[in-house]
Amino acid sequence: MEKGTFQKIYTKITQITKATCSLEAEGVGYEELASVNGKLAQVVKIQGKTITLQVFGGTEGIPSNAEVFFYGKPPTLKVGEDLAGRFFNAFGDPIDGGPAVEGEEREIGGPSVNPVRRKQPSELIATGIAGIDLNNTLVTGQKIPFFADPDQPFNQVMANVALRAKANKIILGGMGLTNDDYLYFKNVFENAGALDRIISFVNTTEDPPVERLLVPDMALTAAEYFAVDKNESVLVLLTDMTQYADALSIVSNRMDQIASKDSMPGSLYSDLAKLYEKAVQFPTGGSITIIAVTTLSGGDITHAVPDNTGYITEGQLFLRRDTDIGKVIIDPFRSLSRLKQLVIGKKTREDHPQVMNAAIRLYADAAQSKTKLENGFDLSDYDERALRFAKEYSDQLLAIDVNIDTEKMLNVAWKLFAKHFNQTELGIRKEFIEEYWKSED
Repeated sequence: MEKGTFQKIYTKITQITKATCSLEAEGVGYEELASVNGKLAQVVKIQGKTITLQVFGGTEGIPSNAEVFFYGKPPTLKVGEDLAGRFFNAFGDPIDGGPAVEGEEREIGGPSVNPVRRKQPSELIATGIAGIDLNNTLVTGQKIPFFADPDQPFNQVMANVALRAKANKIILGGMGLTNDDYLYFKNVFENAGALDRIISFVNTTEDPPVERLLVPDMALTAAEYFAVDKNESVLVLLTDMTQYADALSIVSNRMDQIASKDSMPGSLYSDLAKLYEKAVQFPTGGSITIIAVTTLSGGDITHAVPDNTGYITEGQLFLRRDTDIGKVIIDPFRSLSRLKQLVIGKKTREDHPQVMNAAIRLYADAAQSKTKLENGFDLSDYDERALRFAKEYSDQLLAIDVNIDTEKMLNVAWKLFAKHFNQTELGIRKEFIEEYWKSED
């Protein structure tokens, strides 16, 4: 970024912390970019003439008489078709060895879409993962988090969703990825020949943590270009929002703000909502759907990050390791898509709602049978059948490695019903049983 000829240079920093520095300046705007001793920085606080800058590379080595000048604009991204198939850093610069993108420069982090321009979501967004599409169907324009323990393969799930999802563009925002994670995403996308519709913005653990605060805004600015200007359906995958929240707390703590719950900033709710509310279905057909990983510390769902996330989003997808089959599944009891009723049985086959409800009820019966078994009680014939069903249901439909379309999922469920139960035990409407019982591919 070039320094303008007439930009005023300041040389008197009044306060320096590990991530921020303060000085007196005039005519400066909130979120404006600046250079401090050659390091990129951003305005995060204005109090009278006192300006506080967040220094992305950290303030180490910056003297109190360092040269500071302001660029007169917030961070921007050049948008255009050339973004597709590329990997960028948190500042929108290429990190894949390719050329810089030519296109229209747009400010990142703008306001959410005016509600009058929004339409009720009504289109199915299929991921190919049965634990999502069958039980927790996603709708274009929805915002939903993946809750997962840090040791679970959530990045593998995100990569799978990126490859399988029926969307025009997939935009990955990676925050605090290890170098191995970054290379994993890059290799998976390249090997699948899917790069032409995937755009990635990546901050790795080797980059300064505060840089990751730019990643979601970069990803969502690109998403808005394709959804608004090109009327495309866009799926934004953000991983990991806990790393994003940690970066927020680093900055707020170093600005001596009083932390709220779990050492998070008091602005956490609005900081998260500003991003998630970019999810939208436009009447013209374009849409932005957001799936974001939130890692849990020790499975703690009450921590400030998942707690606030739950208030903003429309459900959650919960990853759990099923010890009976040794695989990670989408937990049907703790997962919920609040918008699924808008599409199941309407954009999917008519028997979908009944099959989904019956399967989860039978799976719940199996959970009770398992409790009886663990407590030493005798199992009935029905208990035995429910347990066998649950194991196959987990393996063939809930496991994250299942990649089939919605119709096939329903057919698999019917086969499992017929294998383990009689028709009266299902509680499914007679006309569906007559049409689909023991249905073949």
